[in-house]
Amino acid sequence: MVVKRRIELGLLFSRTGSYSLISEACRSGVLGAIAMVNADPALDLSFVPVERDPGGNADAYGPLCEEILRDTSARHVVGCITSWSRKEVIPTVEKFGGTLWYAVPYEGFEASDHVVYTHACPNQHLLPLLDWVMPTHGRRAYLTGSNYIWGWEMNRLARERITAAGGEVLGDRYLPIGSREVGRMIEELRFARPDFILNSLIGPSSYEFMAAYRALGLEDAHFRPDRCPVLSCNLTECELPALGQAAEGLVAAGPYFRGVPGWPGAGNFGSSHEAAAFSAVMELARLLAGRAGAENWPLSQLLADRGGIVDPDTHHTVLPVIIARVEGGAFRPIKRWEAVPGDPYLTRSRQVQAPTLRVVS
Repeated sequence: MVVKRRIELGLLFSRTGSYSLISEACRSGVLGAIAMVNADPALDLSFVPVERDPGGNADAYGPLCEEILRDTSARHVVGCITSWSRKEVIPTVEKFGGTLWYAVPYEGFEASDHVVYTHACPNQHLLPLLDWVMPTHGRRAYLTGSNYIWGWEMNRLARERITAAGGEVLGDRYLPIGSREVGRMIEELRFARPDFILNSLIGPSSYEFMAAYRALGLEDAHFRPDRCPVLSCNLTECELPALGQAAEGLVAAGPYFRGVPGWPGAGNFGSSHEAAAFSAVMELARLLAGRAGAENWPLSQLLADRGGIVDPDTHHTVLPVIIARVEGGAFRPIKRWEAVPGDPYLTRSRQVQAPTLRVVS
């Protein structure tokens, strides 16, 4: 029987606040993976979760991450939902020599020697989604987003991709995180009559917008999902209960949808958030197995010559890209690409110019 060494693992998820549904999905994936690792007699390690809850307050993430890394033996932290919170944490993990495992889709253009990204970046969600929708529905777009880096960058990239394809952006509107004031957006849509809408809102803002858009579609056939769909790169099954009937016809891109075989290879996860968080913990366990003290190694050493799902150069993962539509309350795949490497700076793209800076903090 293998003698297991105990390794503390930080969890940094907000269980209340605007994005608590996503947090709970990620937390479920982490705890499920911890249980599997701890029960596996072939592994010489077990994880001991060290949890902190920022309560949806972006300013609390950095101090709580520091508390984990300073006051416990944990060197690896799985957590953060928004890019705002992730960027608050990165200076802390860099200062203490820790690693953040980030399991949520994000806007790219970031690299750190102390972060692993196990969900998708724009070449694995936004760009394939736009390349699918424009030939199918048209090139006249309306862009929405929450007023922070995710919304700003997603819409910036979308604008560049759409205009490069000869399309037009008819509107670009943002809301503070948590705001439900979507009336102006709806009126602008009523007037502009785009071919599709990119929804980069999060939490209650997104729920309110989707409900209002469904009502608009019942009034005006132009805004039915089959004619003018709403696109998303962050809405998954974990938020469908909050959306209800307003989710019908939503088109989303992601690496996994419930019941779809493939990445992360086994298991029936509730959403891609849960799957990516599960994958993060399982990959960490694989990297640490049989390497006493490896939890204290720098990430570059940990990833060297070990193979696996994480690219040692970019710290991103190779993922399938799936486009799916909500039909009857569930996502149904409509297009799929296999094994797309994460390309955070879009160096393989000729249509979007990547910046030369490598700044994360």
